Amino acid sequence: MKRVFGYIQKYRLRLEFQMVIKIIGTLMDLVIPYILSYIIDEVVPTNDVQKIVLLGLLMIGCAVIGLVGNVKANQMASMIAKRVTTEYRHDVFSKIQELSPAQVDEVTIPSIISRMTTDTYNVHHMVGMMQRIGIRAPILFIGGIIVTLILDAKLTLVLIAILPIIVILTYIISKVGIPLYTNVQVALDELVRAVRENATGVRVIKALSKENYEKEKFRKINKDVIDLELKSGYTMSILNPIINFLLNAGLVMVIVIGAIRVNGGDLLPGKILAFTTYFTIILNATLSITRIFTMLSRSIASAKRIEYIMSFSKDLEVSEEPKLETTDYITFSNVSFSYHKQVDNLTDINFSIKKGETLGIIGATGSGKSTLIQLLMRFYDVDKGAIYINGRNIKSIPSDELKKMFGVVFQNDCIFSDTIFENINFGRGYDIESVKEAARISSIHDFIETLPEGYNTELNARGTNLSGGQKLRVLIARSIVGNPDILILDDASSALDYKTDAAIRSKIKETKTGTTQIIVAQRISSVLSSDHILMLEDGKIIASGKHEELLKTSPEYLEIYKLQMGGVQDAK
Repeated sequence: MKRVFGYIQKYRLRLEFQMVIKIIGTLMDLVIPYILSYIIDEVVPTNDVQKIVLLGLLMIGCAVIGLVGNVKANQMASMIAKRVTTEYRHDVFSKIQELSPAQVDEVTIPSIISRMTTDTYNVHHMVGMMQRIGIRAPILFIGGIIVTLILDAKLTLVLIAILPIIVILTYIISKVGIPLYTNVQVALDELVRAVRENATGVRVIKALSKENYEKEKFRKINKDVIDLELKSGYTMSILNPIINFLLNAGLVMVIVIGAIRVNGGDLLPGKILAFTTYFTIILNATLSITRIFTMLSRSIASAKRIEYIMSFSKDLEVSEEPKLETTDYITFSNVSFSYHKQVDNLTDINFSIKKGETLGIIGATGSGKSTLIQLLMRFYDVDKGAIYINGRNIKSIPSDELKKMFGVVFQNDCIFSDTIFENINFGRGYDIESVKEAARISSIHDFIETLPEGYNTELNARGTNLSGGQKLRVLIARSIVGNPDILILDDASSALDYKTDAAIRSKIKETKTGTTQIIVAQRISSVLSSDHILMLEDGKIIASGKHEELLKTSPEYLEIYKLQMGGVQDAK
């Protein structure tokens, strides 16, 4: 919550002005019953009509000031809450962009989505409510007690006797409520995860006719959320009825005691009327304060979840590392890595390639091919060994400089809801000719030119208005538009036919002569012309060399070649 108050501090002057307006408007509401009491007890018995009219006009004036002041203050409160939440949410989003993949794995994507949406909304609601009710309710509560003490101290003792019970109940229930709301938000993470998975896999679900199966899974998750919401709601809802009962019981006692004192001549009827009005004001203020505690319980739980993300220190820091004296461009030296630090996903990886060469990496699913790429781009740090680019340990290369070296197409890469031009350019400032040249190399330019709006054609999120091959060629164009030092194609031929795949690789080799290429694939045809080929199995290199060498020295490679290509002609 401290971080939220830090954002509010930026609007301190506006907040102070809003508070002044709110206080004036609230005080006007407190003055009106007192004036009414004075008219009934002091002015009406004198039959001074002029004074009654003047005091009536004064009451109307107070009511107008109260109305205008409260409306204006609420408008300012909404504006401040909107701006605070906008900045807060933007900074949370910026922080998420800085998280390393390992940190994202720890929080999980569904939880990040939930924290960015539901949790920030709860904080927004709290900031607005604290400015509206958080100022007004305590003033009405304290001011009401002060005025009732002035009117009749003995009757006020009835209210004061009830207050300790209310305070204790509020404390106990709020203490129980905060953990419950935390559990609700965790359950919402699961709900977001389920919706996200279904939205992503909707075609698979329909293809396998698993709609009812997914509905049942969602029903259970949804029921868990509802049950937790009900539990937290029931817990916090206990407070209002109990407080309402206690205060109304106190009001009844005030009326009874007041009536006895009026009959005894110790109290005037106007004060009883004013007293009951103030007691109602205090009742409503108390109920508003309980609403604040309910909202605070939810907001504190949400703020803690957001603070957890904001508290992550910067991962993958740049460090001073000795430079390797070598003529090789990319070097993996005794590299081992494990995602969960239990079983190695990569073990003792050693290889090196020179600048401008092409490295092919093949292996079965789960053999560690993509993991090797992620280590090279320093999405994760190695557990053992070191990775060098041009003799520099990647730990010593600033993140921005390192990332600019790469052009990459990942497995399951993403097309964004934007134009074809912007999906290729991706905000990097390339001109249209550079984008078109990249599109020509990736064999997608001719298709784009046939579209009515050409490169300004809007693509759907995830490229749903493109075929698999068209989407992949747009992604390849994105990866090569900037003439990267290192081009990584991670399973980038899976949606392409052999002829198109070979044509694109040939064009890249002709036009990007200074670019070092790393081609990750499961089919040998994509890597057989590479200068070096690595074959991975269970995170280990089981064979390495050129295509012709591997046909002679690696039974595993030869077997895959026979299965995929139908012969060993290249070995002759």
